[in-house]
Amino acid sequence: MFQRMKIIHVIYSMELGGAEVLVAQLCRMQRANGHDVSVFAYSKLGSVGEGLRDEGFEIYVPGEAPPARTMLRYYRQFAALRPDVVHCHNSAATLQGALSARLAGVRCVISTRHSLVAPPYDVAGEVKYNLIARSCDVITGICEITCENLRGGPLAQKEKIVRVYNGSSAIERVDLAPLGDEFVKRGLTLVFVGRLAAVKDLGTLLRAVALASVKVPELQAWIVGDGPVRKDLEALATALGVADRVRFWGQRMDTDRFFSAADVFAMSSVSEGLPMSLLQAMSLGIPAVLTDVGGMAEVLGLSKSGLLTPVGDSVAMSEAIVRLAEGQALRAEFARRAVETYRAEFTLERMDAAYMAIYRGEYELPV
Repeated sequence: MFQRMKIIHVIYSMELGGAEVLVAQLCRMQRANGHDVSVFAYSKLGSVGEGLRDEGFEIYVPGEAPPARTMLRYYRQFAALRPDVVHCHNSAATLQGALSARLAGVRCVISTRHSLVAPPYDVAGEVKYNLIARSCDVITGICEITCENLRGGPLAQKEKIVRVYNGSSAIERVDLAPLGDEFVKRGLTLVFVGRLAAVKDLGTLLRAVALASVKVPELQAWIVGDGPVRKDLEALATALGVADRVRFWGQRMDTDRFFSAADVFAMSSVSEGLPMSLLQAMSLGIPAVLTDVGGMAEVLGLSKSGLLTPVGDSVAMSEAIVRLAEGQALRAEFARRAVETYRAEFTLERMDAAYMAIYRGEYELPV
């Protein structure tokens, strides 16, 4: 029998990012399934939060404050609202909300870590997290390697840690013809969608594009997103002589257009969990060229839908790009496998079902 639940998602902010987009998608699905869903965004409403608020969701933004005051604010809110579930996303939100939820009598408290948590550990940070996470019923990691790393952390509660793969709603293919010249393709088109931050190591991708363009004359790359290293990357593209084939689009909400135009999804991160943009690319059957890190390597191990290259190796990445450019049959096979694996493992529905089982206390924890 259906049991309507009151669910609160707790997160640091609702600025545009992978975890934030995932929370927004969960909110929409859970409300569509009949649940009462709201969000506590500690520091900022952000563009993703604005979108949810426009859709009628309650978004609480208490604002930054000392830890004790924040925990007291959360306790009072939870005690007043009496949710069935408080779902904390990442370490900061868990430190702020998990113990407060437990003290307020919330029936189910869980924490999801969306980042890789790779060793060497921030020992002080992980000790604090694992102490507060004792208030949680379940701790979830978004891929196997994240769970392995969590289990190895100081004072970790191994028996509470389970894997719930990230999921994403499928991207609908857009007809590019009416969109004008800005979406005209010259040749093989690579796309990156994400934050322009140092950890993404997009310099390696730009150098790979420069090398690969010798054999793939009409190669182009679209960089969709914004961040602190954008100006440095634009300068590097100019220095490499590829400014005419690498376009920086900035932060965009209409990413379906870019995925629809792309031939290959490319990501050259030095550390990565399980990026939502990769799953979105897979839903459209876009082959990938990725660095061999974190959840990205795990996904390609499952799907066999792209090529892995060593971190920081622009030569190897360029060779992978050329191989896909010259291998139409290979791209077609990778596309088939991508869609097949997405539907089997990485849909939003599958992720939501796993979280709902946890909320109901029906999820099997490790022995």
